[in-house]
Order: sequence, then C-alpha cells, then structure tokens
Amino acid sequence: MQIAIHITGDRAVLQLKDRFDWSSQNEFRDAVDTVLNDFGTNEIQVDLGGVNYIDSTALGLLLVLRDEARARNKSVSLANCRGSVKAVLDIAKFDRIFPLS
Repeated sequence: MQIAIHITGDRAVLQLKDRFDWSSQNEFRDAVDTVLNDFGTNEIQVDLGGVNYIDSTALGLLLVLRDEARARNKSVSLANCRGSVKAVLDIAKFDRIFPLS
C-alpha cells in the first residue's frame, strides 16, 4: 500500500492506494502516528478512493485510529468510499462509527 499525507491547516488527509490489509499495517500505523502527533491537526480524513481491497485487519486499524484520535480530541472521517471497499464498510456498519463520503 502507498500512503500520502497531506496537512492543510487543522486537517490531515491520509490518501491510501492499492490494498489495505494485514501487510500494510506498519505503514498505516506510521502514518497515523505522524498525524496524531501533529498538534495543529484536529481532523483526520482517510481517503480510500485509491483502495481496491480492504480486509478485517484494515477495519481494526481504522477503529484503533478512531480511538486514539478521540483520546486526543481529534475527529476521523472516511472519504471516497466506493465499490467493494464501500460494500465491506457497509457490511461492517462503519457508517454508524465514522462519517463516510
């Protein structure tokens, strides 16, 4: 997986590409640490538009991100959810946990 981090003002966007699965957990955690430790960031958006596969490990990582962000008074949203990725998020009822777009 490839992750690009874009920080503008108080908003950080993690732009993900390719497969978001078990093999990408270390890279995702590193990116998350970067934005969580940026004191100017209040909102974190995970852009899933470039993701073509997502598994249960990725769902767990998103939940950990949400919990760690909440502990630091930051919000998390998921963007560009579509196709099979959106279907997995719908089945897992992530629309009840995260703002989805």
